[in-house]
Amino acid sequence: MKLTILGGGGFRVPLVYGALLGDHAEGRVTRVVLHDLDADRLSAVTRVLAEQATGVSDAPEVSATTDLDEALTGADFVFSAIRVGGLEGRANDERVALAEGVLGQETVGAGGIAYGLRTVPVAENIARRVARVAPDAWVINFTNPAGLVTEAMSRHLGDRVIGICDSPVGLGRRIARVLGANPGEAWIDYVGLNHLGWVRGLRINGRDELPRLLADPDLLGSFEEGKLFGTDWLQSLGAIPNEYLHYYYFNREAVRAYSQAEKTRGAFLRDQQAGFYDEMKRPDAAALTAWDRTRAEREATYMAEARETAGAGERDADDLSGGYEKVALALMRAIARDERTTLILNVRNRRTLSVLDAEAVIEVPCLVDANGAHPVTVDPLPDHASGLVCSVKAVEREVLAAAESGSRATAVKAFALHPLVDSVNVARRLVDGYTAVHPGLAYLK
Repeated sequence: MKLTILGGGGFRVPLVYGALLGDHAEGRVTRVVLHDLDADRLSAVTRVLAEQATGVSDAPEVSATTDLDEALTGADFVFSAIRVGGLEGRANDERVALAEGVLGQETVGAGGIAYGLRTVPVAENIARRVARVAPDAWVINFTNPAGLVTEAMSRHLGDRVIGICDSPVGLGRRIARVLGANPGEAWIDYVGLNHLGWVRGLRINGRDELPRLLADPDLLGSFEEGKLFGTDWLQSLGAIPNEYLHYYYFNREAVRAYSQAEKTRGAFLRDQQAGFYDEMKRPDAAALTAWDRTRAEREATYMAEARETAGAGERDADDLSGGYEKVALALMRAIARDERTTLILNVRNRRTLSVLDAEAVIEVPCLVDANGAHPVTVDPLPDHASGLVCSVKAVEREVLAAAESGSRATAVKAFALHPLVDSVNVARRLVDGYTAVHPGLAYLK
């Protein structure tokens, strides 16, 4: 089975390959094709993968190409993990937003809109190419903003594109762990949009154990989200929010922390990963060792500003192991082998959430089989959550409309309507600032 990874020179690709190395069952991935526009990055990642495969007799064959059609031809699965504008673009997203006193995080607020505006046209072009060159392939999208990009691609690929994210998986794992349960045996009642969802229940043997967690302040404050949001707020919500909701519930504090940081997250990653790729230009460099070292530092500093704002301290060691690659592998196995499973995924709504239309991509538990991912019926959201979901989905729709029409006015509307951008004038200045630094936004007129 052939897996094509778009963004194949990306830093997290070895996580995916590492997961594939542990799969020895019939029907597994036997060939991996890396595609990227940057040949040097492809070379660096290929070296890491070669060292990972040392001693694994049935390791998937790896090849690399800068030709998209060559990469897609014959693919059974396409894993999309591109970053339009690179980490320099992410750093600019943060800088321009902070200059206006608003959040520039890559998937939330002004930064997420800017990232979406330059990514959607590229993602849609990829979707059209997949439909033409590899019409039977399944596309697994991890490109951020994951829900927005998945919805854009679904307009060309329908249900054959599925978005994944490791945040809900990690959240469910942490809750199960503090409750003394096996995460693999727990049913997680999670619903929302990508990076905008809530765990409302965690059932073990049919019994919801979340009320027990919410009633115990010591237990509730013992894991990442309890430290991040505070036990009182979680008890008020009656749910455990995705960690990215910290940017909404504590927005002023988050903006202040980002503004006072020596480097924004994007600037830190840009410089850190530049060091890794520069090191890989040396023929004698130990590729896997360098990658492991860089990854450990990357994971340990994840959402550092938010944790500092909340006084949450360092991340627990158990939370430094990633997770999206495991979701991707489980999803591919379920479809390719009809190994039925349940995963939290980004899929078209159909009739799952009544406040949204059928085409809206949401993030919910799905039953997965050979025919794809099928969203599970969930209870309605409470009003406060429903209002936020509808508001952010409206912004996503304006981003899609702006990408399709090239309308600067529509782009301004997208920024102005976002709950974390509090002024139409700020929205106009944001569009001016972003178009000045991002060549990929030159299409906005």
